[in-house]
Amino acid sequence: MSKPHMTINIEEKQFECKTCGKRFKTSRTLRGHDSRMHDSSKKIHRCNVCEKGFVTISELKQHLLNHYEEKTYRCNVCEKQYRTLYSLKSHTRTHTGEKPYGCDICDKRFTKSCNAKSHMLINTGEKPYRCDICDKRFTSSGNAKSHMLIHTGEKRFFCKVCEKTFRTSWEMRQHMVVHFDEKPYKCEFCDKSFKLQNNAKSHMKLHTIKKTHRCDLCKKLFRFASDLRQHVYVHLDEKPYKCDFCEKSFNRPSHAKKHMKLHTIKKTHRCDLCKKLFRFASDLRQHVDVHLDEKPYKCDFCEKSFNHPGNAKKHMKLHTSKTHRS
Repeated sequence: MSKPHMTINIEEKQFECKTCGKRFKTSRTLRGHDSRMHDSSKKIHRCNVCEKGFVTISELKQHLLNHYEEKTYRCNVCEKQYRTLYSLKSHTRTHTGEKPYGCDICDKRFTKSCNAKSHMLINTGEKPYRCDICDKRFTSSGNAKSHMLIHTGEKRFFCKVCEKTFRTSWEMRQHMVVHFDEKPYKCEFCDKSFKLQNNAKSHMKLHTIKKTHRCDLCKKLFRFASDLRQHVYVHLDEKPYKCDFCEKSFNRPSHAKKHMKLHTIKKTHRCDLCKKLFRFASDLRQHVDVHLDEKPYKCDFCEKSFNHPGNAKKHMKLHTSKTHRS
C-alpha cells in the first residue's frame, strides 16, 4: 500500500530546536543548526576574551571583531580606516591603480591574489569546492560556505537598526544602506552618487570602458566578455542556471539569483500611491515611475523610452529578434 502524499506549507516551521527554541521548515536544516550551534564537541576554536567556542576559524574571527572594534590603520589619501595592515594595503591599490596579481590564462590583472585565483578558476572551469550536503560545486570556498547556509538555515549576521538577519556579512552590509539617505560615493565623471562603493565603481566603468565585445548573432555590443557570454544564452535554448528550491532553470545567473529570492524574501516595501507590495526597495523605486510621467529607461537601438526597465528590455528584444531572423 502506497504511503499518503504529505503537503508541507512552505511558510510553516514545524521543526523546533530543543536547545534554543528556534524553528525550521525541514528536519535537515534543524539537524544542521543543532550540529553547528549546539554540539560543543565541534566548537574547538575558542575566543581568548570570553571563552565562547566556534566550529570554524572564520566564525571565531568574525566574533572577535565584537571585542576589538578599533580600526588603527588609516589611509593617507581618503582617511578610511582598517583593522589590519593587509586590508589597508589592499585598499591603497584602489588609489594607486596597482594590480600586481595577473591571470596566467589571459591578460587581466587584479589588486588581490584571491581575486586572481578565483578568476583563473572561472577560465579553466575548475570547481574544487563542494557542498557537503548536495554536492554542488563552486570556484571559491567562500561561495561554497555561503551556499551551505541555505541548507542549515543559519543567519549569523544581523542589522543593528532593524534586527533583520542575514547569512553573510556582505548581505548585511548591502542591506544596511536602506536605513540611510546618504550617498557618499560619487561618480568622477557625472553628478551621480551612490550608497555603495561597488555600485559607484560599476557605474564609472560605463564612462571609461568601450563596448568592444560583439554578439555574432544580433551584433549587440558589450563592455565585458562575461556580459557577452551571459547574453548568448538569450539566443539559445540552454538554461544552465538552476533554482536551489524548485525545478526552474534560467539562461543567466542573475535571473536565477533574483528568482531564488522569491522563495525566501517577503514583500515589505509598500507603494504609498497604490499600496502594492514589493520584495526590494529597488523594485519599489522602479515601480514609482509608473505613476509619473518620467521615462528614464531608453532603448539601445532607437529613440523610444520607457517608465520601467522590464518594458525597455521587452521592447529591445524586438530589435534583436529581427536582426537574428535576418
